[in-house]
Amino acid sequence: MHQPLRPPAPVVATAPLLTLADVRAAAGRIAGQVVRTPTLHSRTLSQISGAEIWLKFENLQFTAAYKERGALNALLLLDPERRNRGVIAASAGNHAQGLSYHATRLGVPATIVMPRTTPTVKVMQTESVGGTVVLEGETFDDAYAHACQLEGELGLTFVHPFDDPHVAAGQGTVALEMLEDVPELDMLAIPVGGGGLASGMGTVARAINPGIGLIGVEAALYPSMYNRLKGTHLPCGGDTLAEGIAVKEPGELTAGWLADLLDDIVLVDEAALESAVALLLQIEKTVVEGAGAAGLAAVLEHRALFAGRKVGIVLCGGNIDTRLLANVLLRDLARSGRLARLRLTLQDRPGALFRVMREFDAHQVNIIEIYHQRIFTTLPAKGLITDIECEARDKDQLDRLIEALRGKGYAVSQVELA
Repeated sequence: MHQPLRPPAPVVATAPLLTLADVRAAAGRIAGQVVRTPTLHSRTLSQISGAEIWLKFENLQFTAAYKERGALNALLLLDPERRNRGVIAASAGNHAQGLSYHATRLGVPATIVMPRTTPTVKVMQTESVGGTVVLEGETFDDAYAHACQLEGELGLTFVHPFDDPHVAAGQGTVALEMLEDVPELDMLAIPVGGGGLASGMGTVARAINPGIGLIGVEAALYPSMYNRLKGTHLPCGGDTLAEGIAVKEPGELTAGWLADLLDDIVLVDEAALESAVALLLQIEKTVVEGAGAAGLAAVLEHRALFAGRKVGIVLCGGNIDTRLLANVLLRDLARSGRLARLRLTLQDRPGALFRVMREFDAHQVNIIEIYHQRIFTTLPAKGLITDIECEARDKDQLDRLIEALRGKGYAVSQVELA
């Protein structure tokens, strides 16, 4: 039987009830105006993870994220006077795009306050679908405070990205579709930032299948809901790949709902997030942002928790900067041993580098870049450091090359990733 994940002390005094009926009503309201995305089984990810993996492709929404659902439901519940005055929101990106797109489509003016650290792709996409963007602060919380100020000054209606029953009900339609398509799911891994998606999805899943496992997932750098529900005091902040769930203060309403709904909440580190993004592109041929890959990252990092279960994972967003995606993919190749930077100490004399190159040739390891450093070293004047970036078939091939170089008397080290 499900045991609520209750915090050491009450999270909120009163939290309005969010029900399956609310989510079903939202589903009827937004039907035909958002994409009913597929839920597909991944044979390869299932083999890799030891769980049966089902993926919900919310990155196929028009704005590439599930946030459209809650934003549209909230907009459709506004009275005509509020629609005419317009709406405002604070967002790290996906709520901004979803609200701007549907507000513009419905003829409602939309102002979005975003942190200055928001990826350029999200700012541009928000503007391209009709939102007026105001950049303010370094974090979501800074942007949120400024949006609240503008709400009063301009007489706009604030549409919260997560701490709103109408928004959470719209997000819950994700689980409604998943369980219609794959009713045998017995566990959901749900990304948690402010908690709107997990609250909506958890409400649906718990009502339809009371025994289903519900696991919230946060980035380790931003364990705000984790701290709230478990009574811990882990530090919160830093540059995370999952900026879509990088929230320092979780919702008051959502914290109350999730305390009753979740079986557990887990943290995933940056390496796991990067690996999950890379796997989804390589295996599923789908582009997912860091927050969107958090569910898969949890299954990979906390294997015992998910082993043998039929796990539903929401790929909740696909808005990732292309340069950042390139970095993630290259770092993943480095971690797997297919890309490497080898550091060798050589004598500065004719033929020294040529002899090293012969070893690379003999082991069929491709050289990408070579860097010589003669001046800024602690070596004698006749010594030099050479960094060689190279590409191997796999880690074993690279290890054989390193062993051969050391066998020839070279001092070799591998420059490691953080």
